Amino acid sequence: MRRAPPYGEVTTRRYNPPMPERQPFSLVTSSGRTVHGMVDLPDQPGPRPTILDCHGFKGFMEWGFHPYLAELLCARGFTVVRFNFTSSGMQPADDLVTDEEAFATTSFGEDAEEIRDVLAALQDGRVAGGRVDGDRLGLLGHSRGGGTSILTAGSHPWSQRLKALVTWAAVGTFDRIGEREKAQWRHLGALPIVNARTGQHLRLDASLLDDGERNKEAYDVEAAATRVEAPWLLIHGSEDETVPVVEAHALASTFTGDAEALIVEGGSHTFGAQHPFVGPTPHLIEAMNATQAWFRRHLGS
Repeated sequence: MRRAPPYGEVTTRRYNPPMPERQPFSLVTSSGRTVHGMVDLPDQPGPRPTILDCHGFKGFMEWGFHPYLAELLCARGFTVVRFNFTSSGMQPADDLVTDEEAFATTSFGEDAEEIRDVLAALQDGRVAGGRVDGDRLGLLGHSRGGGTSILTAGSHPWSQRLKALVTWAAVGTFDRIGEREKAQWRHLGALPIVNARTGQHLRLDASLLDDGERNKEAYDVEAAATRVEAPWLLIHGSEDETVPVVEAHALASTFTGDAEALIVEGGSHTFGAQHPFVGPTPHLIEAMNATQAWFRRHLGS
């Protein structure tokens, strides 16, 4: 197996992390849903510091940079775990949303529950048994997965158990459209969604609006951010076209304890990454360098 360069920064767009050993897993959540995921295992044997990586809206665990980032972190000595939120409607190795009903009836609370359940399964050995150091758990989330990761890191018991948090382009709120658009959404009963990657015409049921309003306090990302105790690195592109950088500044204003914000100048919502993945951009390299350094600093390796 090819070895990673000595610990430090990735400095070339031609750098390819070694392919780690991969183990698929399935886990039944506390609400009876089944999540499917992948564990990337480092060369080092035994329990390792572990990172759970959470994708964003319309994403999935094999989207774009996620496998590449997992390979890089694995080469740095971490066990890395990814999974598809059931709300993604995606199955492992699929490039299409195959469960359109699951996508349509998504819930922010269900996403948060799935993160908590996977974290619990890592700690008790149901996932990646023998390869997880339960005292050195880190959480990484992109976009909506970043916002949900903040909810998790700011809630009991994970506010005490997590040892590091990194968010990429995290949403600062799940309430993302105006009242006029909400009224039309309710009138139609569903919001049409076009997946630009696949060309699929999907829908989001108005039940998501009701879920957000019923649980406004529970889903308050900025309030949860004030309760995060784990060392937190917030990374955001200055030219993010999906989640305005002002949301990053608002989250950063809540920082307490060991926390830093990195604004990647010129960076987009995905730091230039596309799907299928064709290689890292300079903006993505900057985000990956900061991420691996943060986890190494706070989780060891």
